[in-house]
Amino acid sequence: MSTFLPTIESPQDLQGLSPDDLESLATEMRQALCQVAASRTAHFASNLGVVELCLALHRVFDFSKDRLIWDTGHQIYPHKLITGRYNQFDTIRTRGGLMGFPNPSESPYDLFMTGHAGCSVSAALGLASGDSLQGHDDRHSVAVIGDGALPSGIVFEALNNAGFLKKRLLIILNDNRMSICPRVGALAEYLDVVRTNPWYRGLRDKAGNLIKGVPMVGESMERMLVNVKDSLKATLHGGMLFEALGVRYFGPVEGHTLPNLIRYLELVKDEEGPILLHVLTEKGHGFKPAEDDPVFFHTPAPFECDDDDCIVAVKKSSVRVYTDAASAAIADCMKHDDRVTVMTAAMCQGNKLEAVREAFPDRFFDVGICESHAVAFAAGQAKAGCRPIVDIYSTFLQRSYDQIFQEVCLQNLPVIFMLDRAGLTGPDGPTHHGVFDLGYMRLFPNMTVLAPADAHDLKSMVAWALKHDGPVAIRYPKAVLEPGLSNRFGEDRLAVSMGQCESLIDGPDGLIIGCGTLAGSCLTAVEELEKEGLNVGLINARFIKPLDKDTLLKRIQMSPWVVTVEENTLQAGFGSAILEAIHDAALHTGPIRRLGIPDQFIEHGDRADLLASLTLDASGIAGVCRELSGHTATTVVATPLQD
Repeated sequence: MSTFLPTIESPQDLQGLSPDDLESLATEMRQALCQVAASRTAHFASNLGVVELCLALHRVFDFSKDRLIWDTGHQIYPHKLITGRYNQFDTIRTRGGLMGFPNPSESPYDLFMTGHAGCSVSAALGLASGDSLQGHDDRHSVAVIGDGALPSGIVFEALNNAGFLKKRLLIILNDNRMSICPRVGALAEYLDVVRTNPWYRGLRDKAGNLIKGVPMVGESMERMLVNVKDSLKATLHGGMLFEALGVRYFGPVEGHTLPNLIRYLELVKDEEGPILLHVLTEKGHGFKPAEDDPVFFHTPAPFECDDDDCIVAVKKSSVRVYTDAASAAIADCMKHDDRVTVMTAAMCQGNKLEAVREAFPDRFFDVGICESHAVAFAAGQAKAGCRPIVDIYSTFLQRSYDQIFQEVCLQNLPVIFMLDRAGLTGPDGPTHHGVFDLGYMRLFPNMTVLAPADAHDLKSMVAWALKHDGPVAIRYPKAVLEPGLSNRFGEDRLAVSMGQCESLIDGPDGLIIGCGTLAGSCLTAVEELEKEGLNVGLINARFIKPLDKDTLLKRIQMSPWVVTVEENTLQAGFGSAILEAIHDAALHTGPIRRLGIPDQFIEHGDRADLLASLTLDASGIAGVCRELSGHTATTVVATPLQD
C-alpha cells in the first residue's frame, strides 16, 4: 500500500522528504505504473526508466515557474503522479481520463502536448528566449530528450541556435540505449563509446571518491573537478560535438541513484549558457521483465505478475491487425523482387517489420527518428533503380512533407508510402491520430493515393504499386482484421487497376461510398437497412486519387442521395474530392452527406467508441441513411457554381 504517493499533491511536497523517503516514493511510483499496465495497454518501460530523473528534477527545480518539456512525452507518467494527478491516474489513456502524453489542459506543469520526437530543445530554447524578453531571467528552462530522438534533424537545428544565442538552457540527454527498439546510427555508436569507456568511468569514480574524502571541500571544488574531468573526456573521445556547437557537456551521470543525480542537477542548475547533462538510465528499471525485454514492454498487453516481479501471465491476443497484413505484403514483394527495399523511422516493432529485417538485412533500413531523411533517402534509392517502400505512421510522415513534395513527387519517382495508423489510433490520442494524410497526400501532382477496404485489397495494392512508375501512398488503420474475413466482400473481387473503384452492391434507394476499411462498417449498415426494406448501393472507393469519375459520377447521378464515409478529416478529404468532381462535371445531384473527422482534434479513447461518437460506426452510418431516405435531416446539396 502506498504511503508517500497519496500525500504528494504538488512537487513542493517533495522538499520535506528525506533521501530514504524519496527512494520509497520511487518504489511506490513504479508500483502505480505496474497497476496501470496490468489493466490496459500503456507506455511502460520508458516510464519505469525515468522515475528517479523525474523526482530529481522536481526536487531541484520549481516548475511552477521554471520550464520543463518532456520530449516524446510518453514517459510523462511519473511526472503526472507527482503533479496533482495521482487520484486520477487509474483513468490514464481512457476516454475522458488523463492523456498518456503531456496535456496543458490537465495541469500547468504540462507546457506542450508533445507526442512527436525531437522538438523539446527547440521549444525549451524558445521558452528561455521568450522569458528573457519578458523580463523573467530568473526562470530555468529544461528539456528532457532521449538518445533515440537525439539524431532528429530538428535537434541539431536547435543546438546550433542554442549555442549562438547562449541563453540559459539545460538539456537532459536521457540515454537508455533505446528508442522503441534499440537505437541505430553513428551517433548511437558514439554514445555507446562514452557510456562504456573504462578510462573515463574510472576517472569519474576516483574523482567522486576524492571529493568525498576532502573535508569541507565546498561546491566550488566539486564544480572545478567536474569541469576538469568532463573537459578531459571530451578531448580524449574527440567528443567536441556539443562543445563545438557552444553547448557545454557534463556527464555521463548514473540516472538511478537519486543523491548523485540531485547533486549533478544542483551543480549545473546555475551555469550560464546552454548545458547538456548526459544521464544514463535503464529502460524498464526496477521491474525485471521490462529490464530484460524493454522492446516488448514499451507498450505491453495487460499482464499479471507475482510479488517477485515475475510475469505470471500476459494477456496476449492472437488477432491480426492491418499492420500484420502490410508487413506480410512487403515481405512477399521483397522475396520476389530484389529491387524492393524498405525503410522505417525507428519503428521496426511498431510496423511489425522484424521478420523483414531478419530475412532481408541488406535491404532493410532503420534510419532512426528522421522521417525527412527517410523520404529523401528513399528518393535517392528510387533514382538509382530501387523500388523503396517507406513504412511510417501517418502522423509521423507529416514531418517529411517537403521531401514528399520536392524529392519524390516533383521528380515523379516510384516511392511507395505505407501509411500505418491512418485514421483514429485510439488511446494514443490527438498527437497520434492519422487523420490528415488524405488531405496532404492528394494535393501533390504525380501522387496516387489508395485506401484498402480489407486485407485482400491491401496485399493487391502493394503488388500493384510496385508496378506503377510514380509515387504511391497506401493508408491503413490501427484496426483488427476480423478472423476469416481478410476478404470482407466475397471471393469474386475486381482486380486493382489504376483509378478504378469497386462496385459492390447495387441499390436504387441510395448510395454509400466507403473509403478504406470503414467500407466494412458500410456493408454492415447496408445489410441492416436491407432488413428494413431499404436497398442501398455500396462502392469501395479504393482510389482517392485519381477518382474513378466515370463510375462514381454515373452512380451518384442515379441515386436519390449519397453518403461518403472516411476515417480522415472532412476538409480536403475523400468526400471533398467527390464534391470537387461533382462540381467540375456540373452535375445536379440529390443530397450529399459526408461522414468523417470534423474540424477539431479528437480526444483519446477506445477506437470503436471514438468512431461511434463521430457517427462512423455501422449504426451511425445506417442512421444517416435513414434520415436521408426520410428527408428528416438538413442536407448539403452539391450544385454547380454560378458564373
